Amino acid sequence: MTAPASPDTPRPPVSVLLLLTAGILLDPAPAARARQSGPTFTRDVAPILQRSCQRCHRPGSIAPMALMTYEEVRPWAAAIRRETARRAMPPWFIDKAVGIQHYRDDPSLTDAEIALLGTWAETGAPEGDEADLPPAPSFPGGVGWTIGEPDLIVESPAVTVDANAPDWWGAIGAVPTGLTEDRYIAAVETIEISDTTGGAVFHHAGLQALTPDGRFEMGTIHEVGRNAELFDPDAAPPLTAGSTIVFNNAHLHATGSKTTAHLRVGFRFLPIGHRPRFETTGITLGNPELDVRGNTPDQMVEAFTTLQQPIKLVSLEPHMHAAGSRMCLEAVWGVVRQTLTCLGFDPEWVRAYAYEPDAAPLLPRGTLLRLVGWMDTTPNPGNPYLTDYRNWTGWGSRPVDNMFMSYLKVILLTGDQFRELVTDRTAKARAGTASTLGCLPCTLPFAREAGGSR
Repeated sequence: MTAPASPDTPRPPVSVLLLLTAGILLDPAPAARARQSGPTFTRDVAPILQRSCQRCHRPGSIAPMALMTYEEVRPWAAAIRRETARRAMPPWFIDKAVGIQHYRDDPSLTDAEIALLGTWAETGAPEGDEADLPPAPSFPGGVGWTIGEPDLIVESPAVTVDANAPDWWGAIGAVPTGLTEDRYIAAVETIEISDTTGGAVFHHAGLQALTPDGRFEMGTIHEVGRNAELFDPDAAPPLTAGSTIVFNNAHLHATGSKTTAHLRVGFRFLPIGHRPRFETTGITLGNPELDVRGNTPDQMVEAFTTLQQPIKLVSLEPHMHAAGSRMCLEAVWGVVRQTLTCLGFDPEWVRAYAYEPDAAPLLPRGTLLRLVGWMDTTPNPGNPYLTDYRNWTGWGSRPVDNMFMSYLKVILLTGDQFRELVTDRTAKARAGTASTLGCLPCTLPFAREAGGSR
């Protein structure tokens, strides 16, 4: 309690009291507090950026600006509103209106999150209360591993590319893993480490793991903007003690600055003692007979294959070049025809999409897979990577050529194994914990026996 003023205590003049009273009445703080009842950076925006943006948008990473603090984010509020509204950022190009929607490590934003970011930018991008700010994420080793801190890191040999060197293809060497015990791989992620900020010199790089006696164990590919590859725990590939990583297929591309770079490959392992039930293999579905005309939109390309035994489709990775704009994967079995996945394509962000295990397609023997894509060679603002709009192009390895394919990771199943998975998926769908989309026999119960046989 404040003691009452004594008669000798000086009192402020009436004019000062009036100014103080006016200050209370005109205090802008209540209005500011009212504005902050809407979205603020600390309470609403920062959690979204931490989950979906900061793995790239941070100091020393691949993005052109950091988005870690309010001071860093505020100048880009309008750009964040624009790029998220057109779903260019974060780079995840699954069509939200078609096909399966459950993928692992999905950084994409919901419609509500996009609307929130737009409202935040439109209302002046307020900072909010610092007490609402969540703890900043950590990036072990200075690298934004999306798989967490790797259990094993292998560094490729370094390469140097002159500022205007021609494209180069070839092997860049082999590196021992130093692994002392056999393990199974949960995830693998490859990051380019460069001495410049002029862009990536690795257009792509394939790598293989070989056992000490030279047997192939697993392979993966790194491409521009490539995310981590996640394996189904039931079909994780092995990595043997004493194995070697061979960087057998690199494509180097000049960036305009002399650059020395190498690849850092991180492996996360499943717990010791884990034993997968199945083996994963790869199917490349594509069409090398390309006939891409200049200055023409919406040119459709197709590729087909028929499954010779039942599979569980673990993941897909689309691959096109600058003219590629969209791709869909369909499955046809008897009278059932389903679109499994549709996606956009950006040659600077070549994504791999791993299905959630209970959403992964279950496809019977005899299923016809149809891969359909579209090429756009018109000079539109949405395709800044196309350097030649006028001339015909076909299949080729150079970035100015075109490709059309998708790498599919699949589990090959016996008839009994397939029927077991279909029965489990059907039960989960009835319980409301899974969908029948992608499980072709789940939609035709009377045909499961025929569809599941080898």
